[in-house]
Amino acid sequence: MQYEVRALSPDNQIVALVIDAQDERDARAQVEARGLHATRLAPVRSFRRAAGGRGGISLVLFSQELLALLLAGLSIVEGLEALLEREGGARLRVVLERLLAGLREGKRFSSLLAEQSDVFPPLYVGIVRAAEGTSDLPRALSRYVDYQARIDTVRNKLVSAAIYPSILLVVGGGVSAFLIAFVVPRFATIYEGTGRALPWMSQVLLDWGKFASSHGLPLLAGALGAGIAITAAVRATIAKVGLVSLLGRVPVLGPHLRIYQLSRLYLTLGMLLEGGIPIVAAMETASGTVSPGLREGLMRARAAVQSGDALSSAFQSEGLTTPISLRMLRVGERSGEMGTMLTQSAAFYDGEISRWIDRFTRMFEPLLMSAIGLIVGTIVVLLYMPIFDLAESLS
Repeated sequence: MQYEVRALSPDNQIVALVIDAQDERDARAQVEARGLHATRLAPVRSFRRAAGGRGGISLVLFSQELLALLLAGLSIVEGLEALLEREGGARLRVVLERLLAGLREGKRFSSLLAEQSDVFPPLYVGIVRAAEGTSDLPRALSRYVDYQARIDTVRNKLVSAAIYPSILLVVGGGVSAFLIAFVVPRFATIYEGTGRALPWMSQVLLDWGKFASSHGLPLLAGALGAGIAITAAVRATIAKVGLVSLLGRVPVLGPHLRIYQLSRLYLTLGMLLEGGIPIVAAMETASGTVSPGLREGLMRARAAVQSGDALSSAFQSEGLTTPISLRMLRVGERSGEMGTMLTQSAAFYDGEISRWIDRFTRMFEPLLMSAIGLIVGTIVVLLYMPIFDLAESLS
């Protein structure tokens, strides 16, 4: 297990380092053995996938910098040494030092990457391993950067499309809660002194407002508890079946998310095949980039291909194709350019997903604004209906 350590050196300098230890006691003993006094010692948190990387280390940025150095004529060892000299992050420095130590011992670069699976995913290790067979590491790094850029383009479109509706929901919910908890009780106090019968819908709203005002803390605690419980249930479900599979059960989103998953699968397989990785090994590597539901079908298709079936037939039998992608796969089998056809299929569906996101956003945002306006407007109208009745009686 790894521990992040902040320690005080004998000359009163603060030192930051990452060490491998069995437990906290072992880590503290290692720090003291170096003549340091640990002021902070905490285990490194489990690495979460960042944009194109893991554990806060961007594989895209790492690949771009290493690619630039290799294209400038530096060897892999010289390139990693150059990166180490300018790197200030403790985590990446540890990774680079391990890679350099292994290369100086004569180990293969891909094997060293595989030893640090918490940083380098199997997909990255696979393309580097294939590049070692052709002695063309720069091309493999360039291919990975392009691949991640295309994945991030679609993902960023999805995130951007969800930001504005989320803001609308938060603002609309906040305005509605303010009206009910603060404004409605004051109107209720005014109407109680008139001694007049109120319209039943207005009376219901006023009763609810008075209840929310007098039981504000219990309602807030209940809402927070329900939110925490729902969040925990959603996280457990996502951990079990995956976020994409969960959203795929929504009738409107399901078909389009399936296209998104297939597009990512085709793009991954295409990149691996163009890098020289055999189809069976490529399918095994690509299984780590798709949802659990799609992974099962991919593994069955892999077994079918391993037994001699064509890729297009195996994918079709497992529901991993669409009419267009099936035709393109068959063309790739006839021409021997399967990697290119898979990449072109992914590009076709990426464009289709982007167009659907734009159409959905243009349609959904006005509908959401109308719904929020209708809710707020209904509350306001119900508050003023007794005033309208009073004005009619006076006239």
